[in-house]
Amino acid sequence: MRRHEAQLDAAHGLYRDLVAQARWPTLYTEHGVPDSRDGRLELIYLHAILVMRRLRAEGPPGQQLAQALFDLLFRDVDRHLREWGVGDLSVGKHVKALAQSFYGRATALDGPLASSDLPAIEAVLLRNVYAEAKDVPAAGPAWLAGYLLAQDRWLAAQDGGTLLAGSVTFAVPAD
Repeated sequence: MRRHEAQLDAAHGLYRDLVAQARWPTLYTEHGVPDSRDGRLELIYLHAILVMRRLRAEGPPGQQLAQALFDLLFRDVDRHLREWGVGDLSVGKHVKALAQSFYGRATALDGPLASSDLPAIEAVLLRNVYAEAKDVPAAGPAWLAGYLLAQDRWLAAQDGGTLLAGSVTFAVPAD
């Protein structure tokens, strides 16, 4: 039981840290990410994907923590859907669809992040993050692609024990 509680605490710590990073105001004000429910959720997804990618490198303990983080993320999504007035009978369908979209984004980004393929990362962002955005700065999607790649590299250099203990830091974004 203690191990499970420690893992939940670690997942909560990671989630807190990645949500804080996803709320960085300049992502919205300077780089054109829509400051909306969907835009904020997209950035939480992106940061969670990066953290989960890094956790996979820690073998089974990292994979288990990544699963706990995923579960926590979608419990939070479930809670938000209920707050936004989605009916109890349809919340499960919405969460399932959102989880599938999360996996789709994670799969679409995995190869391009691994190969540092900025145009491919940008294409994923254009389809998802910027799809419904108005007045997107011309350099916004390219900047965000570079930001994700820089964060992926930053996370790769982080100590695995610190991550498994529930603490993650992100690089200070260059404007």
